[in-house]
Amino acid sequence: MLGIPHQDFTEPKVMVVGMAPLVIYGATGYTGRMASENAKSLNLDFMIAGRTEEKLMPFASSLGVPYSVFDMKDPDLIDSTLKNASVLLNCAGPFMRTAIPLIEACLRNQVHYLDLSAELESIQQTYKLDEDAKNAQVMLLPGCGGSVAMLGCLADHAIQSAKNPRQIDIALHVAGTMSRGSAMSAAESMTGKCLQVIDGSFAAKDARETIILNFDDDNGDVTCFPVALPDLFTLQKSTNVRNIRTYVHANDDSFPAGDLQSLPDGPTLTQRDASPYSAAIMITFEDKTVHNAVLHTVNGYTFTAMAAVQAAKRVLDHQVKIGFQTPVQLFGREFIHCVSGSKTKDL
Repeated sequence: MLGIPHQDFTEPKVMVVGMAPLVIYGATGYTGRMASENAKSLNLDFMIAGRTEEKLMPFASSLGVPYSVFDMKDPDLIDSTLKNASVLLNCAGPFMRTAIPLIEACLRNQVHYLDLSAELESIQQTYKLDEDAKNAQVMLLPGCGGSVAMLGCLADHAIQSAKNPRQIDIALHVAGTMSRGSAMSAAESMTGKCLQVIDGSFAAKDARETIILNFDDDNGDVTCFPVALPDLFTLQKSTNVRNIRTYVHANDDSFPAGDLQSLPDGPTLTQRDASPYSAAIMITFEDKTVHNAVLHTVNGYTFTAMAAVQAAKRVLDHQVKIGFQTPVQLFGREFIHCVSGSKTKDL
């Protein structure tokens, strides 16, 4: 159902039209709220959507935008929200649950689909709908914030003048704590497998095979642990390199354990400001020479919320390629600079 926030008729605070070209779904979640606030600061014409009117109504009122409540199991309700939209930004994980029904609705309504996924399997699922998206003249842009945007831009920077790159080893330095939603999404989407790409195909990787990298952050060489980041898939699409390994270097408190439901919504602004992210890449060439580069940027949550809205804004401005895309394929390596404080550097 479409809902309009409660109005003060002596001093209207909200829009009275329940439609907008941009729909932000999952807007009351931790990252979704930040994304919605960023969209408001950019004066975008948008509405927010989600499952719970109790949460949506006050937030929509504070932003001065309309809202929509719908159930993922009811396609008609989703369609009633999207029929007048042109872009959907999905901020609600786990994306293994939310991406496919929302993409299918976007295909029915010819709406471009964006999300914040950092889940390998959900991005692979999205890619399977590439031909359907092309037939519907719709773009699918998963991972438009977070590691897919960060590491994609770093890899493109490092590889731009490279000849005969044979292998990419790339690591994300995760700083600070996770949000409750991210922790639950990660716990649900983890395959339990450590993977790598060898000759263009996924293969098992020994989780004990760490790598030493330098993030150029005054901490020197540090140990990074192999994980199956979604970039194993997206970097193949954007670089055509057929051997890829992804890693994480994390602070001790970055990956919580125990009762995830009891976690706070997410790190505070002060905590995020104190925990910037970085990334490091090592490219190995056919002649066995190597090239290293790094990325320094803001905290991952801050980056994701800002980059995703910048992506949505560009798509609203008709920067579109139909079918499955990655952020760097669509926007180029300079996309990383849409978030203030992001810098790449060759070592």
